[in-house]
Amino acid sequence: MLPFDVYPLIDVTPEKAKGSRIWDKDGNEYLDLYGGHAVISIGHSHPHYVQRITEQLEKMGFYSNSVKIPIQQELSQKLGEISGYEDYNLFLCNSGAEANENALKLASFVTGKAGFISFRGGFHGRTSGAVALTDNPKIVSPFNQGHEVHILPFGKMDEIHKLLAGGDIAGIIIEGIQGVNGIQVPDSTFLLELGESCKKHGAKLILDEVQSGYGRTGKFFAHQWTEGLRPDLITVAKGMGNGFPMGGVLIQPEIEASHGLLGTTFGGNHLACAAGLAVLEVIIAENLIANALDAGSYLLEELKKIEAIQEIRGKGLMIGFDLEREAGPVRSELVHRHKIFTGSAAGKNTIRLLPALNIEKKDLNIFLNCLHNVLELKEA
Repeated sequence: MLPFDVYPLIDVTPEKAKGSRIWDKDGNEYLDLYGGHAVISIGHSHPHYVQRITEQLEKMGFYSNSVKIPIQQELSQKLGEISGYEDYNLFLCNSGAEANENALKLASFVTGKAGFISFRGGFHGRTSGAVALTDNPKIVSPFNQGHEVHILPFGKMDEIHKLLAGGDIAGIIIEGIQGVNGIQVPDSTFLLELGESCKKHGAKLILDEVQSGYGRTGKFFAHQWTEGLRPDLITVAKGMGNGFPMGGVLIQPEIEASHGLLGTTFGGNHLACAAGLAVLEVIIAENLIANALDAGSYLLEELKKIEAIQEIRGKGLMIGFDLEREAGPVRSELVHRHKIFTGSAAGKNTIRLLPALNIEKKDLNIFLNCLHNVLELKEA
């Protein structure tokens, strides 16, 4: 039996990793500026992370959510303190798609409505409801098309008001910053209008912070760059576990649900919570949110100096930039000749950068020099 062929693979076989470095089976060293789709938030194999998980595994690796799990309470409290959402409740699950599914389910349950609004270029996952709200027909099957979904461009408030006034919309889901779509940042005024309109019409605003959360943009959540915005539900995953599969939904205290509505076998297990706590502890101890903002600002400014780059978008260490040519060959040169991992996006000319939050400027300079080299050769 072979793995099902679903991914276009880079011809590299990583065997170990530390910090922002990866080594392949032949001993070649790579600089990681993609973090496995924004998952590696505190660097590969961080000592505190390894210690936390090892110590927990030696005590207990797993038991179901049918018993009290104190480490869940510890994680929930720590996440509330750092994020500024101490009064919210936390449902723990296993992935970003699962987090979004549960947020959608909660919004529909408490409103008694079935319709949802999402946005062009958005990506919310590959499970049934999440993929129905994702703007990519290639991954939507006939089964997923049974949902009542309206996918709109950013800024179409007239149409949004009209749909909400119709009384059939349970909620609106929007990414704090669109990731797969090449790092598209929604306008703060637009976000505030969404929140106000949802409140007026009894719908729920869901902020998908799966990729843009956990300090990546220089705030704990990307939507916190918009002062006064208070979503009803916030979904998280990716950087939450630094590679350990976990996700969650932050739920406004006014939202209640009966026992049995939400559930999960593996979500919030002892090892996942140990990983999640380690991530938060390192973010605090090493001041990584500030570093994300500082390093990201530096990188954005340096990228602006490169003439072959047409447009740059992002905040902190969530950056996308468009080249004058297709990005695929450039990314291939970077990984195979210069040993640097970068990310692709929906746009064929776009490169995404999502490094660990503790990336150092000397590593960013290595990337910038190599990028100059590749682009200059291509020009020649």
